[in-house]
Amino acid sequence: MFVRQIPNKKTGRTAVCIIQSYRDVSTGNNRSRVIENLGFLDVLEREHEDPIAWAKLRAADLTRQAEEGKNQYRLSLDGKEKIPQNETLRKNIGYAAFSKLYHQLEIDEFMDNRRRYTKREHNPNSVLKMLVFNRLLFPDSKKGAWEGRHTFLEDSAYSLDNVYSSLDFLLKYRTDLMAKLHEKICRIYHRDTLLLFYDVTNYYFEIDENDTDITGDDGVVSEGLRKKGYSKEHRTTPIVQLGLFMDEMGIPVSYELFPGNCHDSKTLIPMMDASFDDFGMSHMIVVADKGMMGGDNIRDILLKHKGYVISSSARKADAKFTAYMLNQEGYTELYDKDTGILEFKYKSRTTPRYIKVTSPSGGKSTVKINEHQIVMWSRKYAERERKGREKVLDKTRRLIGSTSKNALELVFGSRKYILKEPVDTKGEGVNVDAYVLSLDEEKIREEESLDGYYVICTNVRGLEKGTRPFKDGQRCRFSKSDGFFELNRELGDLDIVDMYHGLWRIEETFKVTKSDLQARPVFVWTQDRIRAHFLVCFISMVLMRLLQHRLEWKYSASSIQESLSKACGTLVGGNLFAFDHFDEVLDDIGKELGIDFSNRYLTLGKMKSLIAETKK
Repeated sequence: MFVRQIPNKKTGRTAVCIIQSYRDVSTGNNRSRVIENLGFLDVLEREHEDPIAWAKLRAADLTRQAEEGKNQYRLSLDGKEKIPQNETLRKNIGYAAFSKLYHQLEIDEFMDNRRRYTKREHNPNSVLKMLVFNRLLFPDSKKGAWEGRHTFLEDSAYSLDNVYSSLDFLLKYRTDLMAKLHEKICRIYHRDTLLLFYDVTNYYFEIDENDTDITGDDGVVSEGLRKKGYSKEHRTTPIVQLGLFMDEMGIPVSYELFPGNCHDSKTLIPMMDASFDDFGMSHMIVVADKGMMGGDNIRDILLKHKGYVISSSARKADAKFTAYMLNQEGYTELYDKDTGILEFKYKSRTTPRYIKVTSPSGGKSTVKINEHQIVMWSRKYAERERKGREKVLDKTRRLIGSTSKNALELVFGSRKYILKEPVDTKGEGVNVDAYVLSLDEEKIREEESLDGYYVICTNVRGLEKGTRPFKDGQRCRFSKSDGFFELNRELGDLDIVDMYHGLWRIEETFKVTKSDLQARPVFVWTQDRIRAHFLVCFISMVLMRLLQHRLEWKYSASSIQESLSKACGTLVGGNLFAFDHFDEVLDDIGKELGIDFSNRYLTLGKMKSLIAETKK
């Protein structure tokens, strides 16, 4: 800061002011502003022996206070000042939380090292950071993210074309980057990949037609990625399938994209093979839902000497297994301590099972395997199934006794509880004219008997009580004699049940990507850039889950996103920004990561220093 004498030609008097120079963040130009108006020189001469020397001491004092961060700013506000077009007067510092994790995983080093071998003028790492931080806090299209890049205090000297070309660059190193993330998470967060949860979801595109399959000169068919298939959101537009592995901490491990018409069950084995090739996961227990585990997958898991924990439909069981379930002998019952109400019961057996597998000729053959099967009943699950059925029956009962030529269409959603008999217009048993509708009471009684039951099947077992641990000290091993994946510790039925129940978190992860991170619809069109888009989403999801893990899952992804996105400061003058939001979430994140989000005012320099600290 310095002293300036400003003469006024009209009055003939000279004003003495303390001036501060600064760089305008919106234009990059050097500007100056009045920090303090000390008064007119003729008045100051009567008060001070050497008014200019006194003014310089005052300027030095303010400079010292500013350097110590204790200065109080006096803003000279111009009521006629206009907002410049297309300039970002708000800056976000909430992304500092994700910046810390981004640099902790050394993604920046990975990207910078790969850039050294290219002739790119722009920095792909800067683009990736912008895309990831924007996806986490202000999800938008690639174009929208680029237009809002100045919200972050990062390098923004790249064009929209540079953004799209960086997607190609990023995809080129996808496998190596995924391996890097895995290695860092194993080292820093002690990731355990023995137990991996697997599921599949799909993402839609706002297009009408499937991608075309292309046959290369070598005769190899490159299958189009966007294909019409079974949409979990009941859409009719083309989709892509995404398979995801997640660890016990709830952190995504790996993912892969498949054509939209690929059945869920066809994705598991390619994902397992890729995880082994890319990450060296030789020992693995796959936890998956019933739709994922056909006979071919179970056979391949056993051939690869891995374990599985899967659910099986109680309602689709054969007559012998249904009889075993409904036989109440052998169940262990658990009651509520306060009410005495039966809440849960279970029993199990180890038994041979016959599965259908595809033979090399394409036909089906039967293979015998050994399996441990756990049957469970839950009061809460039974009540939920009963209420769901009652809602359907309420609609069905309104149709009983009516007649219709199109009965099936009229009772869509409740047709399984309807019996229809063909009659003519006179009510006689002649089939063509119409149908009379009645309730299928036998079907209802059959469903009621199975309310609350579900089954878990596995080839995983532990040591029997009193059995010595493995001599070689291994953590697990595969028994070729009977096909069981053995753990070097005792393992009860409820331990297996706990393994399966961890699957809920991968389903919740899919919800986060679709709602909070808005991974769909996808606004890029080439297959490579579609794949790069999902890589950005994957990295974003890893950072979000790591932050939730460090906060011990106290907050949802939505809460974290909302709070960090509100940690924005508005330029109020000079290089001073005013912040207007601070809450419990920001407080806890700040304490965990060593970032102070509570300041009411920050200079641009202080904000840059805060971000710089996250990169060390």
